[in-house]
Amino acid sequence: MAKKCSVDQDACIACGMCTAMCPDAFVINDEGKSECSLPDGEIPEELESGVDEAAASCPVQAIVVED
Repeated sequence: MAKKCSVDQDACIACGMCTAMCPDAFVINDEGKSECSLPDGEIPEELESGVDEAAASCPVQAIVVED
């Protein structure tokens, strides 16, 4: 089963770190905050390391990765 990602909109400070690190998985929404752009949040195997690195680098831990 694929891991899933999401972004806590209340915690996100719109620093853009995740979109810079993994642009295939994160985009900036209309409110200027990051969101997961993957269908249903499911992380394809080839993007897992990029999403994990982005989550680890988020200064406010707004990225949630679930197994």
